[in-house]
Amino acid sequence: MAEYPQLLQTVLDTTRPRELAEFYRRLLGFSYRPGDEPPGDGGSDDKDWLVLRDADGTARLAFQQVPELSRTTWPRHDIPMQAHLDCTVSDVDELHRQRARAESLGARLLLDRHDDAAEPLYVMADPSGHPFCLFVA
Repeated sequence: MAEYPQLLQTVLDTTRPRELAEFYRRLLGFSYRPGDEPPGDGGSDDKDWLVLRDADGTARLAFQQVPELSRTTWPRHDIPMQAHLDCTVSDVDELHRQRARAESLGARLLLDRHDDAAEPLYVMADPSGHPFCLFVA
């Protein structure tokens, strides 16, 4: 039997790892890997690598600090997306609710296709500019 590499997690580059990790932690309901939590004593938060896990403890997203990051110009292709996350919701009402939640957490709307009968969706940008989709599935 052949052995295959196992996908561990998706890593997002960011100039502000804690801010982006907090955005996705709150948006997706994940928790920090032990030791990656924000300092509770108000101490320095200089971590350059953070990992979020799902409820089962599986690593899902990691955040890697980089000195600079050019935001995608999508839908123009001057600076392409390169990668994006797809997030599904159960129905159109939940789609609207999750868009509002994402915006309250710091996301911004890139594309509004909520009224598309075949695939209602929003394309959003996280606080570091990475696109992600919210759609009904």
